[in-house]
Amino acid sequence: MHPPSLLTVALIACALTAGAADTFDIAGRPAFLETAPQPAAGKPWVWYAPTLNNLSFGERKTYFETFLKEGISIAGYDLGEVRGAPASTAKFTLFYDEMVKRGFSPKPILLGQSRGGMMTLAWAFRHPEKVKAWVGIYPVCNLASWPMKNSKAQTLADFEMGEPELAARLGEFNPLDNLAGLAAHKVPLFAVHGDSDVVVPYDLNTKLLKERYEAAGSPMSVKVIPGEGHKVGPSFFECPELIQFVLEQLKRP
Repeated sequence: MHPPSLLTVALIACALTAGAADTFDIAGRPAFLETAPQPAAGKPWVWYAPTLNNLSFGERKTYFETFLKEGISIAGYDLGEVRGAPASTAKFTLFYDEMVKRGFSPKPILLGQSRGGMMTLAWAFRHPEKVKAWVGIYPVCNLASWPMKNSKAQTLADFEMGEPELAARLGEFNPLDNLAGLAAHKVPLFAVHGDSDVVVPYDLNTKLLKERYEAAGSPMSVKVIPGEGHKVGPSFFECPELIQFVLEQLKRP
């Protein structure tokens, strides 16, 4: 990691003080973009989800500041409380197309926090050739877990079907059952997750994702935080392994 110039630090401080990313409209929904002051070669970017109302630096300040300093822009698209249905996932492609049109890399690094894990994985398994890497912070990976158990109304609304039909077609939509394309493209995966998470249980989400991805023939890196759950804290928002993983993607062709 190279130390940032004084100009870069000043520009980032100014952007953070302003507290608002560049906003643009896509199909009636807001997209947000924080462009790195000095973009790295190829204009890499992190696609963060969930993006609701704006890109929130907040507790993710360590990650976002580091990425911006290293020339990685950050963007997101606010579709509200979606859960990975084909129709809403197709709308995310409109956002991707707009970012590429603006000159950003055609292979973003996807970063999904909690339910953002499902949003990003649902897009990734349908477009594995367009994904540089995927990162999760206690991510929802399993449609049968938190979405159907604790967020059923929003999930059924997103899929526009009743519970019996969705249950019968779960294998068609669940990222855990559709990893072959990502594995074939050797897309690197990383997640940090607490082993005491009762909201998005590790065993039903990240653990299963790692097991199935490796069974499909591609490795996944996981940082397990012993004794911690679904919370805001340095274990999840200042994870050095996550930062290293993202920065390593800049070296890959």
